[in-house]
Amino acid sequence: MAVVSAINDSLVLSEQLLTDLEMGRSLTSVALRASRLARLMGDVDVNEIMMFEVNGYPQENNEPTDESWRLANIAGRLYTEEVDGKLQQFGQFETLEQVEMEIEGLKKRLPRLSGINLANANKSLRIKVGLLGNRRSYIHGYVSGIYFELKFSTLASNMFERIQHKVDKSVAELIPQAVKKLMSVYDNLLSQNTEDWSNAVHSCRRILQDVADVLYPPRASKIINPGPRQKEIKLGADNYINRLVAYVEENSASERFEEIVGSHMKYLGERLDSIFLAAQKGSHDVITSQDEADRYVIYTYLVIGDILKLKADVDSKAGAATE
Repeated sequence: MAVVSAINDSLVLSEQLLTDLEMGRSLTSVALRASRLARLMGDVDVNEIMMFEVNGYPQENNEPTDESWRLANIAGRLYTEEVDGKLQQFGQFETLEQVEMEIEGLKKRLPRLSGINLANANKSLRIKVGLLGNRRSYIHGYVSGIYFELKFSTLASNMFERIQHKVDKSVAELIPQAVKKLMSVYDNLLSQNTEDWSNAVHSCRRILQDVADVLYPPRASKIINPGPRQKEIKLGADNYINRLVAYVEENSASERFEEIVGSHMKYLGERLDSIFLAAQKGSHDVITSQDEADRYVIYTYLVIGDILKLKADVDSKAGAATE
């Protein structure tokens, strides 16, 4: 729940910051709030950059430190100029408040200036306005990137939650004993232990086996194309993917549906079985990342969702036929 709350806070904050930027509000206050956004997102460098934009880039002996140069480069504050025939790198290290105050001061002075003084003041003003525009563009780029990333992930999460809710409800009604396995999947995915991630994937395999046992219990092999080129489809206890594919083929009126769902099930089944066999042989850390475990859980939900939707259609037609 804490992770979800942080994501929601970050999304709201990024949206507010975009409004502030687009309304032309003070960059100093915007940068302070953007540092909080970076902290929520775990962006250490950007968090420091935003604080340095407000408080100044650290110096030693009146010179920017190596870290200041590194972060200023990330922040787009460095530029090159030719000096005595050679390109040299320079940095603009003023705080946002300094730049904003300099711009206001120059604007107030302009009406009282003339000649070379006016020309120099206008040149300085253009440079400072350009620097402030560059800072606004940098902060806007970071914030908008976070906003769209979170907006998309939230939409994707909401879509998956709808599928998850339907699947959880259907599985609970069809296979009550599988509910505990679903709960163990969630618990294991939240862990930071690679062995728990592997256990989450193993639970997906067992849930698919439970679904197959209810919808298409083990039976004798099926022979396709009898004759010299006949093919045997094994439908025993261990052949849970074959049984699920057979259920889809025998109950779906759509060849395209059979193709898509069948190929997804075969891919998922082969991968889950290979992970299971590797674990049986004593191989640890079979699943090496949380993202990988997440993908298998999502694939499993999508496949089960398709199969249970087909079952609901079959039951509905059967009920209509008996009326």
